[in-house]
Amino acid sequence: MAAPKSVARIPVAGILRPFHSWLFRVVGRCEKFGGSTRQPQFHHMRVLAIDPSLRSTGYAVVDDATRPPRAIAYGEIKNPSARPMSECLHTIHQTIVDLIQRHHPDVAAIEGIIYVQSMKTAITLGSTRGAAILALGQVKIPVYEYAPRRVKQAVVGRGGADKQQVAFMVRSLLGLTETPKADAADALAIALTHLQSTQSAVADLRDVARL
Repeated sequence: MAAPKSVARIPVAGILRPFHSWLFRVVGRCEKFGGSTRQPQFHHMRVLAIDPSLRSTGYAVVDDATRPPRAIAYGEIKNPSARPMSECLHTIHQTIVDLIQRHHPDVAAIEGIIYVQSMKTAITLGSTRGAAILALGQVKIPVYEYAPRRVKQAVVGRGGADKQQVAFMVRSLLGLTETPKADAADALAIALTHLQSTQSAVADLRDVARL
């Protein structure tokens, strides 16, 4: 019987090294060093999270420079039912602009598009998202989207969690002294989801960098 042919071993590091710079850009928290042998440096991140709604848009600014992450600001952008849609959109856009100027976020996270049966509701929600995303795009802040079920899974551990459970867990995870209102809690949960997702990617990057 013929002796089995030897299989050449290909170093894993050699395969992954060309992808390092691409991974750094995806994570958004690393510095590229070209041909240097230095390890990537990981910096803290400040997230502006938005839960869009024409009458009550939730917002949150969360910074992960501490453990647990710190809620810098959170609340709801309220628009009375009698206010015309155009004025509501202007209020949402301007408030997001003010939040950006005040808190200087590195990235933004927003609730992803959800399925709705009403065409009118879809148009209204799309317009609201557009007003918020425009404010972010004007200053070139990267925007990440997260589906509602993913947010609930990340914060509560169950994709079908209700708003009260989300608010309770957000309060616990961030060490808040009060339970935030529903839309503000959703925005805080979106921010935590983004930080959790990014931390997972950073951990993977550290493993790759060590190869």
